[in-house]
Amino acid sequence: MSNLLSIRQQFETSLSPIYDREEITNLFHITCEHILNLKRMQFTLRMQEALTGEELQQFNLILEQLISGKPIQHILGKAPFYGMEFFVTEDTLIPRPETEELVDLIIKDAQDKSGLRLIDIGTGSGCIAISLAKHLQDARVEAVDISAAAIHVAQENARQHQVNIDFKCLDILEWELTFDDQQRFDIIVSNPPYITQEEKEAMHRNVLQFEPHTALFVEDAAPLLFYDYIASFAEQHLEKDGVLYFEINQYLAKETKDLLLKKGFADVQVLNDINAVPRMIKAKF
Repeated sequence: MSNLLSIRQQFETSLSPIYDREEITNLFHITCEHILNLKRMQFTLRMQEALTGEELQQFNLILEQLISGKPIQHILGKAPFYGMEFFVTEDTLIPRPETEELVDLIIKDAQDKSGLRLIDIGTGSGCIAISLAKHLQDARVEAVDISAAAIHVAQENARQHQVNIDFKCLDILEWELTFDDQQRFDIIVSNPPYITQEEKEAMHRNVLQFEPHTALFVEDAAPLLFYDYIASFAEQHLEKDGVLYFEINQYLAKETKDLLLKKGFADVQVLNDINAVPRMIKAKF
């Protein structure tokens, strides 16, 4: 009869060619919590308990998909972000901790303000826009993405978290054809595609096989393409005292800052994430 200890050993044996030991342990405990509602700290007390046939089947099904490289978030159909849970599919990026830091920065900067108008460009699952709508008082939030499938996911997440967001499916590279000249925003935020083709070679196969490439990668010849266009959008549509926020490629922090300075931003700050890596930029005119 299988118990949790034997299942953990099976995870370690089967997944060791794909993940390091720490990641395998995390995947196992995420699976335990999903199937058994068992917190990590409870494992030792229950590791000898026998599993039912149905529970064993669920563990095996998830393990099979993990062996294929499929991310646990896509297997379970959900991912945590900023204290909430978001529905995710292969049409959206899996929310990352680095992006939580970007959201936290904006909330701390704007926590004493109300009625702000903001737009999230390249919204994906909607995690940035929804988190900001939940935490900023009376904010009027718009969110755009080129993918209709991603917009559908974001709309589902907005309904789940009971926030009102105006979602639009559009290509920000053609923003001049879409936005009224008079539209203004107090906050413009984006986590655009920024991984170069050269960096792509070093990425884990579960990202390459299961996450949308249009949301991740840019051509080596134009790595700052989206930053360029969004900065131009901000020139036209950011309020006088508004702020532009980006998540950035750590290897292109200086180049991104220089681009914004050339666009006319006078105050451009590169900010490190929790790992002391340059990961965010905030800019004002």
